[in-house]
Amino acid sequence: MLTLLEFPTLEVVLSVSEREITEKIASLCMSRLDAWANEKAKKLREAALRNPFQSNLYQSNVFNLELLVKIVLQYQEHLSKIAGEIDALAKEIEEYHILQSIPGIGEKIAATIISEIGEIDRFNDAKKLVAFAGVDPSVFSSGKFTASVNRITKRGSSRLRHALYMAVQSGIRDARKKKTTDEIIARNKRLREFYDKKREEGKPFRVAVIACVNKLLHWIFALLKSRTIFQDTV
Repeated sequence: MLTLLEFPTLEVVLSVSEREITEKIASLCMSRLDAWANEKAKKLREAALRNPFQSNLYQSNVFNLELLVKIVLQYQEHLSKIAGEIDALAKEIEEYHILQSIPGIGEKIAATIISEIGEIDRFNDAKKLVAFAGVDPSVFSSGKFTASVNRITKRGSSRLRHALYMAVQSGIRDARKKKTTDEIIARNKRLREFYDKKREEGKPFRVAVIACVNKLLHWIFALLKSRTIFQDTV
């Protein structure tokens, strides 16, 4: 966005050298490497050279572009402030710390889960929570026929499902090696063992992940009900 403000037209892009563009992009994106800035500068000049419209007929187009970019930047600033306020409020909630005791669930995921679930007392059992998340299997039956392959219902909160998928993928990912051996340890040992078991049973990756989401929801329900933290030992 900031690059667009600096180089709103191809005339501006072509009026300076690639090195100047690289330096400007690097100054605007200081967290990035110089090689990344150089690559972006090269692509920007190449795009300007390929553009069949080599002149801008209406200055109003440039004005509108700059206005829209500034509006987007303002929205991003407001969203960043709101996110900070949400994080501050979440840290005061006991459930927030309970959920973060589960390896794979960080600050953002914990806040999302809490905001989507609400009070855990709304659910009588873990199955109700699973259904709310929309990861319970949908069973199709007609007469004497019952389907042997069932997809999840996808009812309920899609934001909650996405947060849970992210938590599972983070939890089963290899995190580190033991100091004394070459053994790889997953972030969430219990969840990884459950995932490996499902894969050994012949379950496809996505099916195994959904099974892990179900397992994770059962843990979340039990922990929030008992107000205890997660123990990563079987």
